[in-house]
Amino acid sequence: MSGSALQIRRYGGGLSGIVPDGAATVLDAAAEVDTMVLEVAGGYLSWSVLAGQSVPAAVIDDLELAQEWVWAMYGAPIALALDRDQAGEATAAPALPALAVSAWRLAYAHWAARWWPASTLDGIAPLDAGLLERDIAALTLECESLVDGADALVPVVAEMVETRLRAADYALAAGEKTPDGLVLARGVGGWDWRRCPPGLVDASERAVSWQAVREAGSTIVAVSAVAAPGVPAGVPAHLRPWARIDTGAGVGEIALRAEGGAWVGELAVAGADPNVHVDIHVPGFGVNPGSDSAEMRQRIRAFAVERLRRTAVPGSVDGAPDAPLLAEIAAAADDSDF
Repeated sequence: MSGSALQIRRYGGGLSGIVPDGAATVLDAAAEVDTMVLEVAGGYLSWSVLAGQSVPAAVIDDLELAQEWVWAMYGAPIALALDRDQAGEATAAPALPALAVSAWRLAYAHWAARWWPASTLDGIAPLDAGLLERDIAALTLECESLVDGADALVPVVAEMVETRLRAADYALAAGEKTPDGLVLARGVGGWDWRRCPPGLVDASERAVSWQAVREAGSTIVAVSAVAAPGVPAGVPAHLRPWARIDTGAGVGEIALRAEGGAWVGELAVAGADPNVHVDIHVPGFGVNPGSDSAEMRQRIRAFAVERLRRTAVPGSVDGAPDAPLLAEIAAAADDSDF
């Protein structure tokens, strides 16, 4: 981690920043889904998963509280420059490299709990929630001198319950039923991961399908979204996904119901063309649509596949700062027959 170039910035209003070139911070208008964030005493740290960024960006709102970890994470010269209200280019040289590694791993574990792209369709094994809580609990204790707020809370680790769910346990959904009427149009696509809680909908770009059928004088759009691996039974109504359907002739929304390994629903519409667009979301959750990136989702899926591949190779990650979590080790062991 030593020798990494960064900028010390003064934002005004009592805010300071320590930012590697091109790195995202919590001050950005909209963070990408590959951004990891950790709440720390007097500020926030952030890293990019996909950029392989080991040195975090920091936004500091209370310099007195932050001084101890600034020294630990970035080195004494940067801590002194902040104390003297200096700005400009600097070089990171952590005084406590082991703490810096633990902070990255804790931020990554929190990120994985939200964004890990588990997919039956793409063969990406889910991370066991119990093991992930164990990872977060252990890493939170390692970072107790650093973390604050919600990220300082150590999860209560429940007893492990053996669950081995495989692709065969799920319907590959999306239009497998033969309609009785005339199929006017159909399509398959992905969905904006930011608009549903984790663990509800499969992360594949093939997870969402629809078909418009003309039957008995009416046009019906049927939507199917493949359920995430291990989705719990009895999801509360306020957490179930909805579909927003834009047919080109009008827009409507429907609540989806669980059926055969998928979330499904139907909507009568005035008409439909091949350009029907379907958005899956949980009402009131996440961000507004508009800046979603299928390319970013694909990069994250590739990242997860590579993490599991490396984890499955004995000795390939021994001693590495990005060594796998317990949850990833278990997922890699299960991946061959997922």
